[in-house]
Amino acid sequence: MSEQPAAVRAAVRTPLHEQSVDGFGTVRVLPLDPRADAEVVHGWVSAQRASFWGMNGLTRDQVTEIYAHMDTLDTHHAFLVVRDAEPVALLQTYEPWADRVGECYDVLPGDIGVHLLLAPAGPGGGRPGWTSALLSVAAAYVFGTLGRRRVVVDPDVRNDKAIARFVKQGFTAGPVVVLPEVDLPEVYLPKKEAQLAFLTREVAFGA
Repeated sequence: MSEQPAAVRAAVRTPLHEQSVDGFGTVRVLPLDPRADAEVVHGWVSAQRASFWGMNGLTRDQVTEIYAHMDTLDTHHAFLVVRDAEPVALLQTYEPWADRVGECYDVLPGDIGVHLLLAPAGPGGGRPGWTSALLSVAAAYVFGTLGRRRVVVDPDVRNDKAIARFVKQGFTAGPVVVLPEVDLPEVYLPKKEAQLAFLTREVAFGA
């Protein structure tokens, strides 16, 4: 029996968050299945455009192992974001106090860390409005469904495009910090100079 396409496999999962975005479609946040989603996720994170994600050069099995390990944690989580059943983004959330970023700023109650990697554009090139729509869905999930008060992001200081997207979305730039190296049996993260940025629930929803 042939393996089901990623969109079919994702469609049978119970969404953690579902939202209709005008002019964009129905977006669902699903728990990532490290093995079932391995092909699509590896394709995204290993591409040169995703170099700042930190997984260039890893094999499909290595990427699967990383997300399988994350699936055992209570503090770090990964999600597949789908638009009308089509995988369109990889979302990760984490507790800042349990992450290296927590060593670099004063973590407040209600804070949550977010990483968002968009799927590559198709043969037609750019997709106006996609970044804003998916960031809005991620914000609705963490502020609404999870009830958090503030989002922190830590893009690489060289990733001008990501920083500009966050600022355009309403994030306030914080300090530039150096995230320390993490060298553990389960995960290795090199030292990283990052631009912290923050988004509060009030700014996100205009309250």
